[in-house]
Amino acid sequence: MAERNKYSIIIPTYNERLNIALVVFLVFKHLWDVDFEIIVVDDGSPDGTQEVVKQLQQVYGEDRILLRARPKKLGLGTAYSHGLKHASGNFVVIMDADLSHHPTYLPSFIKKQLETGANIVTGTRYVKGGGVHGWNLMRKLTSRGANVLAQTLLWPGVSDLTGSFRLYRKSVLEDIISSCVSKGYVFQMEMIVRASRKGYHIEEVPISFVDRIYGSSKLGGSEIVEYLKGLAYLLVTT
Repeated sequence: MAERNKYSIIIPTYNERLNIALVVFLVFKHLWDVDFEIIVVDDGSPDGTQEVVKQLQQVYGEDRILLRARPKKLGLGTAYSHGLKHASGNFVVIMDADLSHHPTYLPSFIKKQLETGANIVTGTRYVKGGGVHGWNLMRKLTSRGANVLAQTLLWPGVSDLTGSFRLYRKSVLEDIISSCVSKGYVFQMEMIVRASRKGYHIEEVPISFVDRIYGSSKLGGSEIVEYLKGLAYLLVTT
């Protein structure tokens, strides 16, 4: 009898007190027939995010909700690495806590992986059935332009390079993450480019990305500069 898959869902947080409880509720709602754990990697949020997660542990159990806090903001890439160390599943999901990545898509990710045997399933905004809601025209153009630029220069074989809603086979994520050097938002792009270069089987699922309802976006001018620097680095090294 085949071993049942277990999914470790890593959710990095910083000031997500208003979102994290709803995200957790929706994960449990949509994955009611799946073996999973949620690993919250909180970077010292001053808004009480960790206190909310501890309350969620009382409701769902500390074996289902793992709080693996860090003292301060140390970057998105290292947050995934930190969460991965505590993951007991053979598959890992990475997703945001701000409801821009809706848990309703998780069954589609799992189904796609089971049907295709993919090493990675990534959510995409840029195929039929996908989209972006809540962004103004300038942000849509910036995101689309960044994606087209990366597509043109790097030829990764996926339609959405900068997305961060993905399902990985754990062993594959461990392999890729060990070879990545980028920090912040460039990390997602480097992960998928290196996975493509290594020949891993990648599949896509269309998703609708919805801008956060509560809290403020952490994307700013410095992140855009880092993105361009990261793009140049990947062009040279991959």
